[in-house]
Amino acid sequence: MASFTLPTINDNADGGWGPSSSNLPPNFKFKEIPYAPYSKSDKLGRFADWNDISGDNRQMTFGPASSQGPQRGGMSGRGRRDGQPAFGSGTASAFAYFHAEDESSFSLVDTKTAATRRGGPLGRGRGGGRGGAGYAARGGAQRGGRGGFYGGRGGGQRGGRRGWRDWEKNNRVREASVAISPEWSMLEEIEFHRLAKLRLEVDEPEDLGTYGRLFPYDKSYDRVTTRSEKPLQLVDRIKYNTTTSDDPVIHELAAKETATVYTTDVILAGLMCATRSVNPWDIVIVREGNKLFFDKRDGGPFDTVTVNENASDPPQDPATVNPNNPNEKIAVPEAPTINSATSLSLEATYINQNFGFQSVIETPPPPAVELEKPNPFYGPDETEPLASCGYRYRVFDLGITEDEDIKLCVRTEVDAYSAGQGNPRQGQGLVTIRALNEFDPRAPGAGGALDWRTKLDSQRGAVVATEMKNNSCKLAKWTVQSVLAGADTMKIGYISRVNPRDNTRHVILSTQSVRPTDFANQLNVSLANGWGIVRTVTDLCMKQPEGKYVLVKDPNKPVIRLYAVPMNAFTGEDDDDDVPFDGEDTELAA
Repeated sequence: MASFTLPTINDNADGGWGPSSSNLPPNFKFKEIPYAPYSKSDKLGRFADWNDISGDNRQMTFGPASSQGPQRGGMSGRGRRDGQPAFGSGTASAFAYFHAEDESSFSLVDTKTAATRRGGPLGRGRGGGRGGAGYAARGGAQRGGRGGFYGGRGGGQRGGRRGWRDWEKNNRVREASVAISPEWSMLEEIEFHRLAKLRLEVDEPEDLGTYGRLFPYDKSYDRVTTRSEKPLQLVDRIKYNTTTSDDPVIHELAAKETATVYTTDVILAGLMCATRSVNPWDIVIVREGNKLFFDKRDGGPFDTVTVNENASDPPQDPATVNPNNPNEKIAVPEAPTINSATSLSLEATYINQNFGFQSVIETPPPPAVELEKPNPFYGPDETEPLASCGYRYRVFDLGITEDEDIKLCVRTEVDAYSAGQGNPRQGQGLVTIRALNEFDPRAPGAGGALDWRTKLDSQRGAVVATEMKNNSCKLAKWTVQSVLAGADTMKIGYISRVNPRDNTRHVILSTQSVRPTDFANQLNVSLANGWGIVRTVTDLCMKQPEGKYVLVKDPNKPVIRLYAVPMNAFTGEDDDDDVPFDGEDTELAA
């Protein structure tokens, strides 16, 4: 019978499992190195498992780890389905690799060709999944202006195939609204993101006087639909667009030291909505003593109406090759096409004026209302009839503290009054009239606009959302002008061409009534921010000595700059501010 000899047992006097380190040979080369598996074939087992502990019921399992051991996702979190621990689960950190260097500046260039698939970022409207982040109702942010605000079915922005083949589009470089002379000295430069942070709360204004005559608004235009459209007529009326320095009433008020700043609602609204502007503009500022006069240049950007200024692909004038540099393209001053930026601006101005002339009742009843004083710009030798227009001169207090005496006098305009809604002589029932125009939904620069004839009655919300997106600056300025004038209602007409290829004949498809204060909230227009911009520009100009200055919006950057210019600057231009607009444009009527 074979003998059986027990192996040598090294008693661990220090306590714990396994042999004591004191029993190892003195020259043992692996003494300080912990054990770690070097092959996936190694199976690590447990002689005793103390992991299965629940409250005071402590259970010790002997033998190889089995199904009784910790399961996948158990306390150890690293078990396997066969009960064996995962390979390397007991590996000591001595053999682990830790990378301590900073590789934040390292980037890998992916040279693989991206797979094109439907529904990607440039897809047809399901990027990121239906109902994903940034989506409203059934789809993405905006499909032709419907998503996000009213909820559309498309993702991203389908209108006008925004973002499609942008790399093939020429870099658009706009020309400044006024040529910057080398003699001018730049005094200040302010970015739009700084202007957007300004705030100033202004109290209700003080009325100084009313001038002109108002006709009642024709409410039959509120019932116009695409099925009962009305033609836009050419109405021969006079409406003045006089700048601040040529206003005789402002001259009288300035002589009485009524305010510190004097301006008109068109100029003031443009400054208050400066952060929304994309096209270039400029304001001429004259300081005389402690008074500032904000003026516009005749024929400048404040005399016309923009079209789709805020669209991602706005209308533009065609470019031609510079004869001195064949590689450079320059804008043509007079655009030959009817859908160019210049032609559309003239067309929109023509439409706005004639829609305001046409949508009032000149034959009583109800009668016209004569305001406190007659029209200050209508001379005794004038024979043509005046348009319905009322001027309200108002003073706003821009002082931050009670001791500050900084007031702004502004000439505001209203176009009509609403019969039966109060006395217009007391500022009740006043109406401003504006018009949006459709030229060709399929033309470049349309901004993804819907076809008004088929969508205006059934999907008015989508049409409005598209216009709010493409004409954010224009609508904001109209709204601010209405609020400054104290109008109760703003009428917005929707006017389209009879034929998309003819810009001389138009029809009225519908009219919308909005309250200016409510519409300002929908447009996210902050009057406090606008007043903060006005106060900042006023402070900058009051720090300068007496003289002439010009505030210029950079044509290609969201920046405004203040220049000091000679006193004879802009005096060489034809001074015909007092020439009235007779409702007809020679280019459109040709």
